Amino acid sequence: MKLPVHFYKPLAIGAPTPLRELPVRPERMIHFFPPHIEKIRARIPDTIKQVDVLCGNLEDAIPADAKEAARAGFIEVAQATDFGNTALWIRVNALNSPWFLDDMNEIVKTVGNKLDVIMIPKVEGVWDIHFVDQYLALLEAKYEVRKPILLHALLETAQGVKNVEEIAGAGPRMHGMSLGPADLAASRGMKTTRVGGGHPFYGVLADPIAGQEQRTFSQQDLWHYTVAKMVDACVAHGIRAFYGPFGDIKDEAACEAQFRNAFLMGCTGAWSLAPNQIAIAKRVFSPDVDEVLFAKRILDAMPDGTGVAMIDGKMQDDATWKQAKVIVDLARLVARKDPELAQAYGL
Repeated sequence: MKLPVHFYKPLAIGAPTPLRELPVRPERMIHFFPPHIEKIRARIPDTIKQVDVLCGNLEDAIPADAKEAARAGFIEVAQATDFGNTALWIRVNALNSPWFLDDMNEIVKTVGNKLDVIMIPKVEGVWDIHFVDQYLALLEAKYEVRKPILLHALLETAQGVKNVEEIAGAGPRMHGMSLGPADLAASRGMKTTRVGGGHPFYGVLADPIAGQEQRTFSQQDLWHYTVAKMVDACVAHGIRAFYGPFGDIKDEAACEAQFRNAFLMGCTGAWSLAPNQIAIAKRVFSPDVDEVLFAKRILDAMPDGTGVAMIDGKMQDDATWKQAKVIVDLARLVARKDPELAQAYGL
């Protein structure tokens, strides 16, 4: 563990000073694109108008013989595009892969000053973050990167979940974490081939009732425990938690339900793998208009957050004031990106 006096010191001579607070911006969806596909690269200028975060994918779903093309395609997009207020991320290949070193070197060298966050797959412990942190600082210094590039850990193994608390506090470069349900399911030996979402056999059966043959079966959330554990670790360390991919692109209702569970439990956003999931994430991770308007009434009735107020017959106190502030603060972030919602929120 670093001593507090050294926590915010650059890890390389000439590297930028680590951030003390994360940038304030909406991150309702992290939209993935495969950079080796030319027709998808051509649509990027339109895509960035719709999303909060654009993430080039170099790892899973990219064939081994397309890894270098994906890296080159991402660099091409990053160099040619003005991203405005849309954040630019990259998911590099895993630390034990033959592509990781070239991913890091080439991307930081060519587009380090345009890059906001690097996603690190299959983070198992604090040692993984410390290695990347040091290596990235050396690259930032070598290639004269002006602002620190943040790190986002993918929680995809049982060991990673076990060590989630230490990973969250690994260093000031940490941006947040995402749940990777497919790899995590394999790591745990879970009996599902689904990428996120529920399973029809995972649930609880109601007690038998005399005279009734049918017993109610209630499907449960396979990921509830892990999401809750990740959210607690992230929030405790001042970083952000995200739900990862939902693989059944056509099942929009199930995707929305899973995203909404994550939103209610404290996640900042979720991954979108296709254009239809952008709209779902935007809908779910933007606060409900009626909730925002009610929350604003709470803040107006209790300007300093103390005392008690009665609004529509409901008692409000300092605890509900804090809840209302969470909603309104999120609404203000979303309003910066979405003019229609800004008008609806009255912000």
